[in-house]
Amino acid sequence: MIGPDELKTWIVHEDDRLLIISKPGDVVCHPSKAGPWSSLVGAAREYTQLPTVHLVFRLDRETSGIIVLAKDPKMASRLQKAVQERRVTKRYRAIVWGEFREPVTVNQPLGVDIHSPVFVKSAVVRMGDLEAKEAVTHFAPEATANGFSLVHADLETGRKHQIRAHLQWLGHSVIGDKIYGPDSRCYLDFIDRGWTPELQAKLLMDRQALHCAEIGLEAAGLPFTFRAPLPADMRAFCAERMGLVVG
Repeated sequence: MIGPDELKTWIVHEDDRLLIISKPGDVVCHPSKAGPWSSLVGAAREYTQLPTVHLVFRLDRETSGIIVLAKDPKMASRLQKAVQERRVTKRYRAIVWGEFREPVTVNQPLGVDIHSPVFVKSAVVRMGDLEAKEAVTHFAPEATANGFSLVHADLETGRKHQIRAHLQWLGHSVIGDKIYGPDSRCYLDFIDRGWTPELQAKLLMDRQALHCAEIGLEAAGLPFTFRAPLPADMRAFCAERMGLVVG
């Protein structure tokens, strides 16, 4: 459960129309049956004392970083339209397996992975295949050491699991990724048995090392770029396994 005081420490910016949160990597966005303080949207509604707060876009539970919440329907509609029209810039940072040496743009459509035992998994497919959609991600390395790399990713499109699926296709899966990592059966094992020493040995982190680091709203007509530094667990991985001090 999210505590009221805890939520306040996550606030990056607040005004009459916006609430910007840096979400930890273990918090769900959407309301659940466990009560309002069990999700980010529910907690934000309780904090603001508004009948509704509007999630402009969501992050997966295990992805940390910037979340944009609108306090009124007009602002929500404006920003959601800007997201659809690709006028909101998004930069993510990830720790991945392997030595990621050069910038690369992946322009590969994504669709349902019909070969995976995990029904929510996406994969690179041919345009025209089942639910295939255009997907473009620009990747660049920030640092490489000891068989791991810290990279950033700029999204041109916003498909489900886009960064994770494109990184798997490149052969540089995200550390800790239970679906797109070394074996998607890790996800099924986690659902059945929870976090185990075996999963720790395979995945190295208990959540995917993916972080929404920057959201730019200038092209949507708002004079804001919001940033969130890497969270403690990703900084610790960089320090302990890569010998890097990062923010």
